[in-house]
Amino acid sequence: MVGIILASHGGFADGIFQSGEMIFGQQENVAHVILKPDEGPDDIYAKMEKAIESLDDKEQVLFLVDLWGGTPFNQASKFVEAHKDKWAIVAGMNLPMVIEAYASRFSMESAQEIATHIVETAKDGVKVMPEKLQPKEAVSMSAQETSQSTGSIPEGTVLGDGHIKYVLARIDSRLLHGQVATGWTKTTNPTRIIVVSDNVAKDNLRKTMISQAAPAGVKANTVPIQKMIEVEKDPRFGDTRALILFETPEDALKAIQGGVKINELNVGSMAYSEGKVNVNQVLAMNQKDVDTFKQLKELGVKFDVRKVPSSDREDMDKLLSKAQQLINEQK
Repeated sequence: MVGIILASHGGFADGIFQSGEMIFGQQENVAHVILKPDEGPDDIYAKMEKAIESLDDKEQVLFLVDLWGGTPFNQASKFVEAHKDKWAIVAGMNLPMVIEAYASRFSMESAQEIATHIVETAKDGVKVMPEKLQPKEAVSMSAQETSQSTGSIPEGTVLGDGHIKYVLARIDSRLLHGQVATGWTKTTNPTRIIVVSDNVAKDNLRKTMISQAAPAGVKANTVPIQKMIEVEKDPRFGDTRALILFETPEDALKAIQGGVKINELNVGSMAYSEGKVNVNQVLAMNQKDVDTFKQLKELGVKFDVRKVPSSDREDMDKLLSKAQQLINEQK
């Protein structure tokens, strides 16, 4: 696996490393080094040398640094110059770049290939709101993509094998956020993200925010549960690889009972509210939730309890037993 070293002036590299792990999960073969205000070139060089030694595989190394021409860049250049046939540096580090570099290691074995690939993602991650402030070229491209994606397909048209493909179905009270838009999207490769919720479908602001939160190249939209049931039967979605997001297990149950063919649910996040008990750091349940999960299990649905792709799976039966015990104690 390609080794990655994040380097910056001040604590930026430390912070972006922590943010990357929050979104994409714990990473192996990654180091982060910083140049403190009272340090000089020799200090950051020594830290980089130590970081390289910490990598499992030193054959392929990629440096991501904050500024082109800055001290971290200049010192990294000394290392890359001795391995310029394989190693690489990319400057202008931002979070989309780091996440894309992590994800690219699943399919790319060369530091230089990853370096070339992540530059466009880093650029795409720079956007402005309101959209009228976006540079004209970017706005024009966005309008073109929207036009292409909303072109109507005649009813009755069969695309692919006529059956929508679910690459991931997830219960997440936060719906489309960083961990989904980057971590899960990169590992499941959907062509469309669909939020299935009667409540959100009535909320124009949340619908707009979900649409804007979609990663580059993936369209996101919100539909009520009944519409999702209709989509399941519509052959025009036969070429669609969908990542489905439910706000609650109750919404997932309604969709599945209505005919949406989901065999496994990824349980990622259920926020705490009054009347619920905390089962672990990210899941809170009440009696209705526990009963709903039991109904889903009776329907043959399996559970993948993970916040991010790199997390270890948790045992749903144990979590439900713990939730029931805590609920009983609360009475």
